[in-house]
Amino acid sequence: MDKDKKVKIMEEEKKKVNSFINEFKIFISRGNVIELAVGVIIGGAFSKIVTSLVNDILTPIIGILLGGKDFSNLSLTIGDANIAYGSFIQNIIDFLIIAFCIFIFIKFINKIFLKKHENKKETSKKSEEILLLEEIRDLLKKQKKSSK
Repeated sequence: MDKDKKVKIMEEEKKKVNSFINEFKIFISRGNVIELAVGVIIGGAFSKIVTSLVNDILTPIIGILLGGKDFSNLSLTIGDANIAYGSFIQNIIDFLIIAFCIFIFIKFINKIFLKKHENKKETSKKSEEILLLEEIRDLLKKQKKSSK
């Protein structure tokens, strides 16, 4: 292969790499990706809190209700297999509590956001053109109804 062909191939590869890097920069600089990363980090920390709530507070209470048994150690042994159904039940409870907490948190955030959004709607008055168009629309509806 002669030198010119090698140079052209290298330049094309460099353009492809630069294009790929530019696409990645655009992707990573979008707000959604950053928000997602923050959400994952906060979710991980939140999960630890909820897991501690389940393991340290709720599981012992459920264990007391079950007759003082250690809920997380419930298991069934069949032959050589040990089926740890207590741990499985604990993980289900953990999941349900996390889902419920996230549900409450999202409801709270939506309530705050919707309140701000409603306040913005109230403060922004309709322009004269919009009011006039709405009046024309209403008159046309009345006219259409009376012609029937």
